[in-house]
Amino acid sequence: MGLKIHRPKRGSMAYYPRKRAESLVAKFRVWPDPRPGKPILLGFAAYKAGMAHAVVIDDRPTSPFYGKEVVRPVTILDAPPIKVIAFRAYTYDPWKNLKLSLGEVWMPDVPKDILRKIPVLPPEKFNKEEMMKKILDNVDVITEVRAIAATQPRLSGIGKKTPEILEIPIGGVDDVNQIIKFADSILGKDVNINDVFSEGQYVDVAAITKGKGGLQGVVKRFNVKILPKWHKHRKGYRRIGAIGPQNPALTFTTPRPGQMGGLHKRTEYNKRILRIGMNGAEVTPPSSGFPHYGIIKGGPYIVLEGTVPGVVKRLVTLRFQ
Repeated sequence: MGLKIHRPKRGSMAYYPRKRAESLVAKFRVWPDPRPGKPILLGFAAYKAGMAHAVVIDDRPTSPFYGKEVVRPVTILDAPPIKVIAFRAYTYDPWKNLKLSLGEVWMPDVPKDILRKIPVLPPEKFNKEEMMKKILDNVDVITEVRAIAATQPRLSGIGKKTPEILEIPIGGVDDVNQIIKFADSILGKDVNINDVFSEGQYVDVAAITKGKGGLQGVVKRFNVKILPKWHKHRKGYRRIGAIGPQNPALTFTTPRPGQMGGLHKRTEYNKRILRIGMNGAEVTPPSSGFPHYGIIKGGPYIVLEGTVPGVVKRLVTLRFQ
């Protein structure tokens, strides 16, 4: 019998397709609802300020360091309040298997910073009474209500004015009337991080990764084995031996050169909130602030255990675990 040669495939298939994200605002497709018994936003957004380390008491009963002090890497997020500029009601179309928008209600006076992102808004968006009547008349077919929220980078240390806009579902209860009433109550108001999350909770985070160059080869991108340099490799040795037949078509699993890092959306799970503070000076390095970020301007901040995808100043979206 001949010797069976086994070589596992190099490169993870978990992140296909490896291409640029559509937007710098990382979006979730699924929003877990903890059902606390009252209406609540199911997510938040903050800016990555930097990393540090914290000395904490290990509270995991199965850990060999249970009850002892351990040093953990932590990520500090600058979390200025987000402003709810509108909310939108959705219904379900069973024929097309899609969620359809029934209508949306906007705040009467949209801030100028929002108009940097949305320069022209139709006049009918601001007829609050008419749109509320349309939504309330169809409350029986509404399946989801989402808040349209805008970040406020002026209140952060990021150094820009144009906000990011994202949709955050409203959950917590099954009664749609309560959710619509809650959405109306926060319309045009600021929502703080402690209105959504609390210390000790576990959250999922999504962000756009740091760039690693415009084009990378298969060795760096997929960890392909380097071919021996001394035998019949006149066309190169940092490449794959064959890309496969052209008929039928090439398989998409074949390692090929291309984009690596930079604008890839990544989601990481089970990040514990170690601290939520209202004074950013408590965690800002005293000399010159966080490298490449600066200072947290006295506003709310989040200390997450572990690392978070993305470069400093990038928006990080958080949701319940």
